[in-house]
This record gives sequence, structure tokens and C-alpha cells, in this order.
Amino acid sequence: QKKLVESGGGSVQSGGSLRLSCKASGFIFSKYCLGWFRQVPGKEREEVATMNADGTTTYAPSVKGRFTVSHDNDKLGFFLQMDNLRPEDTAVYFCAADPAGWTYGGAYHECKYDTWGHGTQVTVSS
Repeated sequence: QKKLVESGGGSVQSGGSLRLSCKASGFIFSKYCLGWFRQVPGKEREEVATMNADGTTTYAPSVKGRFTVSHDNDKLGFFLQMDNLRPEDTAVYFCAADPAGWTYGGAYHECKYDTWGHGTQVTVSS
């Protein structure tokens, strides 16, 4: 069974840091097609940071320079380091993966994020 489990959410004051973790199981894990998304009630889900099929990394303009996505193949995990947090970063954060990512061979391919974690709440107070 393909599964992703997030951890590391919580409450922090503006300017603080949090590190989210996502542990994968049930599929071949690679550094391709891994993503972090967030959602605020009443709003559409937003893409925060993605590790793409071609090996590049994409960040939403609102988090670029403050957030860093990384992975650890040995630990079957990927991470979102969030620094200089702002109240507008408050949301439920989800990790997602395309389990077929390892088949794209590092070439451009649209990722199909069909495996999702349950979400973890991040709250930033001013």
C-alpha cells in the first residue's frame, strides 16, 4: 500500500522555523516528483515546493528564499525546511508523490501527484 506520513507541524511565532518531514512506504522512492502543498480553509490548495521529474526544484514565489525542500533516499523521506515564517504561511501542509517518478529517468515529465499524506497543521502567530 502506497503511503506518505507527514510530521513536524506545530505553532511558531513569526520569524521562526519549522521542519516538516514526510516518510514514504509501499512504492519505489526516488528524488523525482516529490512535492509539498498547503491549503487554507475556503481556498484552493497551493503548490509550495516540488522536486520535479527532471531533477529541478520549483518554489512558489511567496516562499522562495525562505523554504528549502530536500530528500533522503536512505530514509525514504523528504523534508521542507521553513525559515522566517510569516502568519500568511499558516495552513495545513501536505506532502505528495508520484510513485512512478523513478521511471522518468531525470527527464522532463509531468508529475502525477496521486499519493498524498494526511496533512499537518502549521500555525504562525504574529
